[in-house]
Amino acid sequence: MAHLQTKLISHQQRILRLYKAALRELENWYPSRHLFRYQAVLMRQRFQENRDEKDLIKAKQLLLAGEQELSDKRHPQPMKFPYSAGGISFGREGRVVDGVLDHWHPLEKAQYPAYFTRRDQRKQEFVERWHKKYGEHHVEEHH
Repeated sequence: MAHLQTKLISHQQRILRLYKAALRELENWYPSRHLFRYQAVLMRQRFQENRDEKDLIKAKQLLLAGEQELSDKRHPQPMKFPYSAGGISFGREGRVVDGVLDHWHPLEKAQYPAYFTRRDQRKQEFVERWHKKYGEHHVEEHH
């Protein structure tokens, strides 16, 4: 858990997060699906063995030991999803400025009449709100 915690999480939630993180780590170490599935079944068995632990102190120790083991066995080059933080495509979504649509040819705008009618209406509402909030813009001429 490398992020700053802002709320308390229960013991059960920590176990579920540990299990999910352990499975993600197995995906890093075993890229072949059949090898990963075999290791995932073994991991699930390890969690199931201690599922009904009644002693809270021992359960806490098992959880801490599991988190430490996960930390010790991190893959040096983990797989990252392309659009997730750290992925190769993270932050590459291009932002199209809305003003570009103002320069479309009327024949292009005619292909989407409902969209441009509503867009013009919303632009007019925005301008009216701006004038209501800030007043009219007056430019003073300097001689």
